[in-house]
Amino acid sequence: MLFLEDSYIKEFNSIITGVIDDKIFLKDTAFYAKSGGQPGDQGTLNIEDKAYQVIETIKYEGKIAHVIQGDINLTIGQKISGKINWAIRYRYMKMHSTMHLLCAILPFYVTGGQIGFEKSRIDFDLGEEKYDIDTLQNQVNNLIIEKHQVSYSWITSEELASQPELVRTLSVKPPNVSGKIRLVKIGSVDLQPCGGTHVKNTEEIGNFHFIKFESKGKKNKRIHFTVNE
Repeated sequence: MLFLEDSYIKEFNSIITGVIDDKIFLKDTAFYAKSGGQPGDQGTLNIEDKAYQVIETIKYEGKIAHVIQGDINLTIGQKISGKINWAIRYRYMKMHSTMHLLCAILPFYVTGGQIGFEKSRIDFDLGEEKYDIDTLQNQVNNLIIEKHQVSYSWITSEELASQPELVRTLSVKPPNVSGKIRLVKIGSVDLQPCGGTHVKNTEEIGNFHFIKFESKGKKNKRIHFTVNE
């Protein structure tokens, strides 16, 4: 999972480890598999003079599967190169990083979320709390223009268990990679386990724009938003 170390890898070389129906499996990949509200990557897998269109990337039996459009005529052990649709991926990175900024401002558990290309949403367990939307929008944009660096570190499952306050999501468990969990740190404003892809600096996000606020039950409150250049 090359994206865990570097979300900016757009092209890479790898080896085919399996082919099942319309799914290709690789030894290494920079394609993000759909999870945690973030869609899977799209792009191409290229071998010699043929390009296979990756229309979706998913998790399949514990592995990352590149779902291909059309027939597959490949064998295990073949060398292959991959190229991510960067325009889509980078947009998702901005959206996902923005969700973390909202978490920094709203000190409540996240009950759900969905990243989209045009707009995204995130749900909080706000209870009876009320927030002024104009104030919230200004707070998020202030964090963006403050140019907070995004960095990563790893802790063990045991270390995370001793710091339960780090976990912000109720619906999704932090991704575990060989007994370790990746922490995403945004400057000094947010720190939480996450396996998604993010920008290097909040200034890359652009401008946060609140779309609408919805009540999805007694506790769940949904924020719809987008980001612009």
